Amino acid sequence: MTTVLLAEDVCMVRGAFLALFAREADIDVVADLGDSGEILPAARLHKPDVAVIDIDMPGQDDLSIIQEIHDELPGTRTLILTHHWRPTIVRRALDMRVDGFLVKCSPPEKLVSTVRDLAAGHRVIDADLAVSAWQAPIPPLTERQLEVLRLAAAGEGVPDIAARLNLSPGTIRNYLTSVTAKLNARTRMDAVRIAADAGWL
Repeated sequence: MTTVLLAEDVCMVRGAFLALFAREADIDVVADLGDSGEILPAARLHKPDVAVIDIDMPGQDDLSIIQEIHDELPGTRTLILTHHWRPTIVRRALDMRVDGFLVKCSPPEKLVSTVRDLAAGHRVIDADLAVSAWQAPIPPLTERQLEVLRLAAAGEGVPDIAARLNLSPGTIRNYLTSVTAKLNARTRMDAVRIAADAGWL
């Protein structure tokens, strides 16, 4: 039996995935979550064979959560689902050795077969996604700058970002100022828009 943790914030989509998995006698969904903040605690509790995670969920940086799963639960395989794939996201996922990456427009049976393949120890990354990711332009921002900008884009204020990253508020402001200048943006929100349009967030 393959145990699965499912994280998807859209209730109807999550319900469809649950119905899909319920038809499979060899797959057991041990946790279904609608909040990214619940992913890591549930993974620690259930230690699933496969964690299926929508990285478009609002709130925390889901790739960072996936990295924590890799660090703490090496026996759990990770499968990313996304609706709007972005080259930098795919590249980050490849760099951190995510086990699977699927776009949501894939056929339903592809999700089921991918979960089985991951549980069997295989890696499933769409070849076209991988090639496109490596051919895409590299963003002019450092990984830390991108991390700060992602958190700002998620609505977190300077004090919250500073606390999350164990940095001073002044350092976070300096990062945001540097990002705004590098992107020739007028404001912080303009920098978020530019980075999002370029697929860097």
